[in-house]
Amino acid sequence: MNRHALQNRVFGIGRWVVIAGLVVITVFPFLYMVLLSFVPIDELLKNPGRLWYDTKVFTTQTYRDVLAPEDEGGQGFLGFMRNSLEVALLAMVLTMIVSVLGAYAVARLDFFGRRTVSALFLSVYLFPVIVLAIPLVIGFSKLGLAGSLVGLMLVYVVQTVPIAIHMLRNYFETIPVSIEESAAIDGASRAQTLLRITLPLSLPSIMSTALFVFMIAWNEFLFALLFLAAKREDWTVSLGLSQLSNGIEVPKTVLMAGSVILTVPIIVLYGIAERWLTEGLTSGADKG
Repeated sequence: MNRHALQNRVFGIGRWVVIAGLVVITVFPFLYMVLLSFVPIDELLKNPGRLWYDTKVFTTQTYRDVLAPEDEGGQGFLGFMRNSLEVALLAMVLTMIVSVLGAYAVARLDFFGRRTVSALFLSVYLFPVIVLAIPLVIGFSKLGLAGSLVGLMLVYVVQTVPIAIHMLRNYFETIPVSIEESAAIDGASRAQTLLRITLPLSLPSIMSTALFVFMIAWNEFLFALLFLAAKREDWTVSLGLSQLSNGIEVPKTVLMAGSVILTVPIIVLYGIAERWLTEGLTSGADKG
């Protein structure tokens, strides 16, 4: 075996060792969290350092304790999930409607201050979230929207529109203008061109941006705390999980179950969206 072949073999083995190590570091904490969520607290206290437990001791009582309403002795996470889902979905839909139109305008229309508008969208993210939190809470309080899920949803829209417009604008600019010009020659209006040509070609970017917006709204904690802390029935999952982590009497296995409930919907949604993204990219390549 010559030197070049030996180097390729060593680097090949080393590459897979590194990949396997990264997979273990990334996946193991989540899998261990899922494992502990099915372990009774007394079993965990007896063997706190074990990496695996007998499947005979597994129980779903921790999930019943998390999901059951508070008046039944549970933590009420089922209601928190409903609140989070409503807020995240509405915020995602409104953000995407505004962002698609805004990004298309910035990418295609020639108007005064176009570059300035693009810079302003990004400048929002130069400031820490806490700097914007107080003015938003004061403003929404004067409008009577503080302390409500509607107000929280609108805050998420304000928070995510700038970055969504920036992400979509970059993708719209990669679509050749000649395609839209050909549609205009055939008699298509600007709105028809956007709906029938630009949006289908931009489906991968729209899907990934929508997923990104949903993740922000689903996991966000600071604004949920400022808006909803006084009304437990309107809490989101992130607020409920914070309450579990701070509770002295809450078993850690119940906390693990709450963490799984917070995480799994995002993983499932990403798995579904990844399939759609692949299909969109493949169909785009076939059309090209």
